[in-house]
Amino acid sequence: MAVKRDYYEVLGLPRHASEEEIKRAFRKLAFQYHPDRNRNPEAEDKFKELNEAYQVLSDPEKKLSYDRYGRIAEGQGGFADFGFGGLGEIFESFFGGSPFARTAQRAPQKGDSLRTHITLSFEEAVFGCQKEIEVQRIENCPVCHGIGCEQGTNPQTCPECRGTGQVRKVQQSIFGRFSHVTTCPRCEGAGTVIARPCPECRGRGRTRAKRNLTADIPAGVDDGYRLRLDNEGSVGMYGGAPGDLYLDLSVKPHKLFRRDGLDILYDLPLNFAQAAVGDEIEVPTLIGKTSLQIPPGTQNGKLFHLKGKGVPELEGRKKGDQLIRAVVVTPQHLDGKQRRLFEELARTLPQEKLP
Repeated sequence: MAVKRDYYEVLGLPRHASEEEIKRAFRKLAFQYHPDRNRNPEAEDKFKELNEAYQVLSDPEKKLSYDRYGRIAEGQGGFADFGFGGLGEIFESFFGGSPFARTAQRAPQKGDSLRTHITLSFEEAVFGCQKEIEVQRIENCPVCHGIGCEQGTNPQTCPECRGTGQVRKVQQSIFGRFSHVTTCPRCEGAGTVIARPCPECRGRGRTRAKRNLTADIPAGVDDGYRLRLDNEGSVGMYGGAPGDLYLDLSVKPHKLFRRDGLDILYDLPLNFAQAAVGDEIEVPTLIGKTSLQIPPGTQNGKLFHLKGKGVPELEGRKKGDQLIRAVVVTPQHLDGKQRRLFEELARTLPQEKLP
């Protein structure tokens, strides 16, 4: 923890300095390091240190404790007791305002961004689509076009600040006359006032509107993907750009297919005979059925690849495959003839050796 400097040293005073000398030293140094006058990044910390020293040495009870013990007695408070709040009061009493307060400026502000949710089918996510969406957003008033005035009238220059949006106040303190600039209380920094407000928006210049938009969903999106539509959010303030509209996408599961990245997975059920001797069968894909050759001796879990029948890469040229997994199905219900055939087959097949 950093060791605090001696308060007398901070003010450049000897320990026997009088109350008037303490006030005079603080006033001189405060003018030198006041953040409104000194733009050095270290000036603010220096002023805090000066203020802390003055708070102690200008109070007879605190000064006595400090002179006797080198610190402030417990319960008497100090700089930590008022922090920035107390410092602001010192600025207010000496200089008429806080250096940490900044005048509000009517700079262009981007509008609020909006978010909505869209549910897609499996095919819509893979191939892309267009979706109609409804949003409620803040727009410029259609009657006054964002001005806020009744038709045929215009905003007038604020008589309080004469269009600057700021007013200067001069106050007298122990340091002399000190001026500071604040936001105009009448026009709130706009520089203009509205004498006859628009009846539609009541002078606000903005209204809430419902809009139907068409969103182009690119091919290859997946569940949880977020799509941004630029400038489709609420209108900006003071000429700022509109916000954006974000679409959170969810994809409904398919009854046949699953997705793994750019690949589409399909489980193909086969009976024992098809797996043992082979077969040629039709399998479903997202673009229709296609023929697949099952070789003899196909084992459970074997994967077949259909090149280029998967999901297209977002903003790319790559395309995934359809993976077909063989699932050998054991029959659960056999009639008498089928059971005898399986028993005869079992007697002729070699028994697998256990490891």
